[in-house]
Amino acid sequence: MRLGALSASTFLGDPVLNPDDVKFGKIDELMIDLDTGCIVYAVLSFGGFLGLGDKLFAIPWVSLQVDRDEECFRLDIDQETLEKAPGFDHDHWPEPKDFGLVTTVNKFYDVDHPFEKLTRDR
Repeated sequence: MRLGALSASTFLGDPVLNPDDVKFGKIDELMIDLDTGCIVYAVLSFGGFLGLGDKLFAIPWVSLQVDRDEECFRLDIDQETLEKAPGFDHDHWPEPKDFGLVTTVNKFYDVDHPFEKLTRDR
C-alpha cells in the first residue's frame, strides 16, 4: 500500500475521465468540511469554452478514483448521467452550510458514506 499526501492545489485542473477515457471536464475546487477536515466533494467543471458557460457539479470525493498512471481522476458514470446530475454555475455556488446539497449529491451517485451521517446530525 502506497500512502502519500499532496496539496489540494495539486488536483485543481486535473481532468476527470469516465472508464472509456471520455473527458468530462476538470477539477475546479475541493470542498472541505471544517469540522472534520474531510473532503466532502470535488467541484467538476463541465462544458463551456474558456471557463465561460461551464456547469459545475459536486462529485462525492468517494466517487472519484485517482488514476496515478494517467494523472487524472476516473468517474464511473456515462456522460448522459452526468448531464442529469445536480449542478450549479459559477455565479450561484451552494451555501457553505448547505448540507442538503451533500445529501442530494450522495443520493444521485448512490453513495452511502459515513460523512453523510455527520451532516445530518448538525
